[in-house]
Amino acid sequence: MFRTARTLLPLALLPLLLTGCGSEKVVAVPREPLAPTPDRAQLHARAEALGLAPGLVYVTESPGFELARQSVGVYGDDGFSAAYWSRRNSAQLLLLVDRGAMTTENCPEQPLGQGTGTAVDCVRDGDAWYRTSAGQHEYALQRGDHVVRISAVTAAVDRDVLRAAARAAHRPDDAELACLLPPPHHAAPHTRGTPPPRDGTPVERGDLPPVGDGAPDNEVGASG
Repeated sequence: MFRTARTLLPLALLPLLLTGCGSEKVVAVPREPLAPTPDRAQLHARAEALGLAPGLVYVTESPGFELARQSVGVYGDDGFSAAYWSRRNSAQLLLLVDRGAMTTENCPEQPLGQGTGTAVDCVRDGDAWYRTSAGQHEYALQRGDHVVRISAVTAAVDRDVLRAAARAAHRPDDAELACLLPPPHHAAPHTRGTPPPRDGTPVERGDLPPVGDGAPDNEVGASG
């Protein structure tokens, strides 16, 4: 059964977000990372730290589209979501991966993309489903115990482009996965490498004076 995304970025917000992120606004997934690629165990740990099942992480390729790294997140319980954006016309592709199966019986009942709230029409196209609803369309492919879906606004992305992007979806190699996932978090300098307590206890700071709260002295002097 497919579920609502927990951290899915609304596609309508992507252009606004991407214009304010400097050099990080859109990042393609290169085959060759700038630094040595971490081993697979480290990469899986990074995925799991985000709540992702490593086996449900996918990437795709489509001419003119680049991955928006800020869109990478969890779909459902431990599924995967990401958006690809075109600099040329701001068209967007939404990639979703989740556990389950899509069948003749349940295809019309499953949400399309982020959900349209209207009926979904399903047509077989080879081993994939072509799905349409309220100005959106999607290709869905069964891959073992999960379904890979790529959707877009019908007027922005034609069916051939959508089909090709769905067919190009694949499990990332180590280099792609290293570029896809955010880097491990590093402790702030004032914590001296100690992570914040999980019980909510404030971290003891070493840059505050032993007496008082460290606020500026605003006392008015004789000339004030």
